[in-house]
Amino acid sequence: DEMRMFLRKNRVERDPLAVTMSGIRLGERALQIGEGDTRVMALIAARTGLTGRAVIVVLDDAAASRVRRAVDNAGALAEVGVVDRGDRPEDGAFDVIVVHDVQRTIASPDNAVHAGWLQSSLRVLRGGGRIVTIERGSPVGFRAWFGGAKGAQTGRDQSEAVLTSAGF
Repeated sequence: DEMRMFLRKNRVERDPLAVTMSGIRLGERALQIGEGDTRVMALIAARTGLTGRAVIVVLDDAAASRVRRAVDNAGALAEVGVVDRGDRPEDGAFDVIVVHDVQRTIASPDNAVHAGWLQSSLRVLRGGGRIVTIERGSPVGFRAWFGGAKGAQTGRDQSEAVLTSAGF
């Protein structure tokens, strides 16, 4: 019986790496832009707690519905909206901005909705605030053999170029 307890796996669930690396703290005002992993988005929103503010802006109504469901399942409080359908936040309203998949969300040249997102983000970020990007990584194992997705380094370099061009 003692041996079984020793070998038993610890069932404590940990936050995904992206949530931990976002560095969101209790009481912060966080804006998330784009649609990534909805569970990650909800857990980031939950980190602000009751004393903070979590706002999530996505591209369309279907994405907003998915994110709202994930936020509800996580027991978090967050305002979820669709870009360009609501009030514009005041200057310096957020301590941190998390952008999910910069290339798809903001830098895509085929979608006019994306124009000006980063400039607006710079305006609503408080002085000394930070921006965090969450990008998809390179596949590993069997996925790497059969998937052939672009590398994480390339995505990071492109995201950095887009952020730099916007004044970050």
